[in-house]
Amino acid sequence: MAAALAAAAATVALALTLQSGCGYAVGAAPCTHVLFIGNSYTSVNDLPTTFAKLARSGGHRVETGRDTVDGSTLAEHAASVATATALAGARWDIVVLQEQSEIPSVDQLRRSQMYPAARTLIEQVRHSGAHPMLFMTWGHRDGWPQNGLVGYGAMQAAISDGYLAIGKEEGVEVAPVGAAWQLLAAEQANPPLWQDDGSHPTIEGTYLAACVFYATIFRKSPVGLSYHDGLSDADAATLQEVAATTVLTHAATWGLN
Repeated sequence: MAAALAAAAATVALALTLQSGCGYAVGAAPCTHVLFIGNSYTSVNDLPTTFAKLARSGGHRVETGRDTVDGSTLAEHAASVATATALAGARWDIVVLQEQSEIPSVDQLRRSQMYPAARTLIEQVRHSGAHPMLFMTWGHRDGWPQNGLVGYGAMQAAISDGYLAIGKEEGVEVAPVGAAWQLLAAEQANPPLWQDDGSHPTIEGTYLAACVFYATIFRKSPVGLSYHDGLSDADAATLQEVAATTVLTHAATWGLN
């Protein structure tokens, strides 16, 4: 048992990456602590750190962490000692839950895998005193034709439905990253959001996700924020606008009361 606990602790040390940015200052605004639980859709380009830097450019004191394993599902996180340790290892205000990229797009997989795991994790998050939030991901650039989802639009619609249904059931807010990707895809023929694999995000894709989280968590527009993660001013401005429109124009859809 001791060996198993030691192994779990080592796993957490590797998987949980902290981005500290709160410090202590008399009279400073409260710090927001956000833990991201997911897989490579979160860890590629380090979304938590991008969000943290973006938030600080907006005057918010934040500290982020991530518990990510490539390819991991919510069911695996729900059964993971490492994830339980990450939840208990610090005081989190918000815990973001991100499912594997394909499961939310298939009804049978949602019901058998995603939803039971999400319910378990949401309960654990609430028990820890934190506020759960769902990370609506994006569809594959070419869809998932092997499962009847031909093209990006079809897969995105299914993924969005999957997250929104469990969010409504559990009374959990949804960060509509996938919806923001869909809006940009409607405006641009070939939006630079996917890497060559048609699945993982480019820097632009991660930056758009960070802007969505900024608008979702703080209920404020990211338009005009100075942190651009190396993108041109024009490209960053476009992504900021898309995120603001997606989140704030349809706030009730995402459970943002």
